[in-house]
Amino acid sequence: MTQKYPNFKEETLLFQQGFSTIVGVDEAGVGSLAGPLIAAAVVLLKNHRLKGLDDSKVKTKKQREELFQQIVNQSVSFSVGKASVDEINSMGIRPANYLAMRRAIEQIPKADFVLVDAWTIPKLKIKQKGIIKGDHLVKSIAAASIIAKVTRDEIMQTLAEQFPEYGFAIHKGYGTEFHREQIKN
Repeated sequence: MTQKYPNFKEETLLFQQGFSTIVGVDEAGVGSLAGPLIAAAVVLLKNHRLKGLDDSKVKTKKQREELFQQIVNQSVSFSVGKASVDEINSMGIRPANYLAMRRAIEQIPKADFVLVDAWTIPKLKIKQKGIIKGDHLVKSIAAASIIAKVTRDEIMQTLAEQFPEYGFAIHKGYGTEFHREQIKN
């Protein structure tokens, strides 16, 4: 039988080991040319009823927005951390990414284990596990992927209203041909 992903296997194993507040973490904005990095942290109920979770990149805008509302309404807790453009420029993309993730995690009360998409976060004082393609394999990370993407898209929509010439409403700051041309101009 083929296993469906993402699943709740990692979280279940951690609950069985005695952990109680298992946080899934992912980010949005690492590959963009404009805008902040947004990380999200999500804690799901053991008996959650969320269906259709997956990596935000494989979901349509409408699906992401519907899932966002479900996650907000059904999660134990969630939070968002941000690294600004100035922080990205001063420290580099990867350290800024870790900073945004730590900021999101620090807002989760009593977090005792963190499941992270792809990485392990330096200087994190909570036990953690990085999972390659975690946003496609692990439900809490997939939920964080959705929260981060929808939150960042909303920020980029606001920037699109302030700077319509860049087309942020369309490409959300990622390096499309149009965006690169507008930067040159």
